Amino acid sequence: MVEVARAGRADIDWLVRADASAGEAWVSRCVALGEYLVAREAGEIVGFLRFSRFWGRVPYMEMIRVLPGHRRSGVGTALFLAWEDAMRGDGARLLMTSSECDESRPQDWHRRNGFSETGAIELPGLQWVPEVFFIKRIA
Repeated sequence: MVEVARAGRADIDWLVRADASAGEAWVSRCVALGEYLVAREAGEIVGFLRFSRFWGRVPYMEMIRVLPGHRRSGVGTALFLAWEDAMRGDGARLLMTSSECDESRPQDWHRRNGFSETGAIELPGLQWVPEVFFIKRIA
């Protein structure tokens, strides 16, 4: 049984290791702002979802990651659905996410979860391939 909840201070060390590209300062900031959800099975964290707000308003899913031994078992979907419900509860009418244009599996996942492609941008010096953006209307 997967349980999803907002991350707390006790989860920071695990998140710093699991979301290594974010760095400790960013992880701590996001936890303090309630911008992480964690999924637990049998009391152990098996995945997380990190988000922010694009332009300070539109909920933007920055990262969703499930530990290898727990993938394709519904953990990612549970994280996403909990986030979608929380954002709807906050009054959001639109969700946003993205992936690199050559990442077909994440893009398929976004589409299965109701997102549609809305455009792409190139980020010279930051990425080698364009970033594809997706939106989902939830109002």
